[in-house]
Amino acid sequence: MTPLVLIPGLGSDHAVWQPTIEALGSQADCTVGDTLSDDSLPAMAERILRHAPARFSLAGVSMGGMVALEIMRSAPQRVIRLALLDTNPRPDTPDQTSQRRSANAAALSSDNFAALATGSLKYLVHPDAAVEVRNALVDMSVRVGATTYARQNVAVMNRADQRQILPTIGIPTIVIVGAQDVMTPPALSEEIRDGIRGADLHIIPDCGHLPPIEKPEAVAGLLRAWMGSAGN
Repeated sequence: MTPLVLIPGLGSDHAVWQPTIEALGSQADCTVGDTLSDDSLPAMAERILRHAPARFSLAGVSMGGMVALEIMRSAPQRVIRLALLDTNPRPDTPDQTSQRRSANAAALSSDNFAALATGSLKYLVHPDAAVEVRNALVDMSVRVGATTYARQNVAVMNRADQRQILPTIGIPTIVIVGAQDVMTPPALSEEIRDGIRGADLHIIPDCGHLPPIEKPEAVAGLLRAWMGSAGN
């Protein structure tokens, strides 16, 4: 069984992937990478590589997809296949950077981070997402905490343009996105699909920015087929 390394998004930990891990069951040997301890995407990638098997399949959601691309920049020979979910290879625009700075200021000054996390759900998940999903995301945000959230936001706003990495990727790749993702709309995933030779794009209906927790059965099904694809 090929090891599968899963990378969480901004403000997330293992919980964002847990429903998909459970849906995969014994069909995948999953580990979740640590993105909570570093202040740049390359440093997150380096930490994950230090603890990863010699060769592995790799999937990242949101910021985790950006970290996955940094792994493809620095150690492509170690990755057998790649899955990129709801991510963005472009650098921040000035407006996005300004929004991140405002979000960081609000998070670091708030005495009720749970309320801020609850308010952000309208950007993260489909309007019909189950209450259990919403509660799990708020609990996860509180567990990760404002300080780590702000540090990750700085890492994302300082990221390099990753579009140049896309044409260098020569392994089986799938790109997955929620049809109603307002954070990284499907057009960005289409750009990633077009930039990677042979990549396949899958748009999950009735889903927002976080398919691994919103639609775990759908994601697990796509990952099963992907893990059965030919690797190097």
